[in-house]
Amino acid sequence: MTKADLVEQVAEAIGPGVTKKDCAMVVDGLLNAVKQALAEGEHIEIRGFGTFKVKKRKARMARNPRTGESVEVPARHVPVFKPSKHLRSQVAKRGARREQQ
Repeated sequence: MTKADLVEQVAEAIGPGVTKKDCAMVVDGLLNAVKQALAEGEHIEIRGFGTFKVKKRKARMARNPRTGESVEVPARHVPVFKPSKHLRSQVAKRGARREQQ
C-alpha cells in the first residue's frame, strides 16, 4: 500500500464532502507529527494499533561481506514499531484465512 492508496481509503471512509487533497493534507500531517515526535525521542501510542518508539542500538563489530574485514558499527538510535495485541490478532486471522484459500 502506498501513501496515495492510504489517502484514497481515508477519503472513502470519510465520504463525500472531503476532497482527496484535504485527506492528503491530513495523512501528511499525521506522518509529519509522528516523524517529529520520534526525532525528539518521544514515543507514540495509538491504542488498538501499536506503539512507535526510538531505541538505542549499542556499538558492535560487523564484517564487510566483500572483504571479510572487521568494521566497527557505531551506536545509533533507530525507530521501532510494536503492534498492539489487537492488531497482531487481526493479522493472524487474515493470514489464517489466506492459507485456507
